[in-house]
Amino acid sequence: MRGFPRGNQRSTRQRRELLNLFQTCEDFVSARSLHATAESAGVTIGLTTVYRTLRMLEADGGADVIRDLNGERLYRPRPAEGHRHYVVCRECGLSRAVEAEQVERWARNVAATTGFTGVQHVVELTGVCRDCGEARM
Repeated sequence: MRGFPRGNQRSTRQRRELLNLFQTCEDFVSARSLHATAESAGVTIGLTTVYRTLRMLEADGGADVIRDLNGERLYRPRPAEGHRHYVVCRECGLSRAVEAEQVERWARNVAATTGFTGVQHVVELTGVCRDCGEARM
C-alpha cells in the first residue's frame, strides 16, 4: 500500500496513525467508521481529514472503493497484487474479490482504440450472499 506524502499533502502524525489503522482493515470501511475507530484508539483527527486521506489513497492506488446501497463510499486497503473487483452482498455487506481479467482487457482496449491515457474504470457487482439468501427462506 502506498503511503504519504503525496503532492502537497503533509505527512502528519494523525495521518500516519490513520494509515496504520486503515492498513489493518480486512473489510471495506466507511470514512465515518474509520474516524470512530481512530477516535477510540486515541487518534485525534478531523472527519474531513479522514475523507481527504481516503480520497488521496484512492487516487494513489492505495485503496479499493465500492459504494453501499445508500451510495456511501467504502474503502479497503488495496492488496499488493493491485486493482481488484468485488461482489458485495446487499444484505450484510460481505465482499469477495472476483476474477475480472475480461474487464481489464476491455478497459485497455478502450484506451488503445480511443487514444485516451490514464483510463480508469469502476465495476460494481452486488448480490445476496448464500447466508443471507438462506436466512430469507
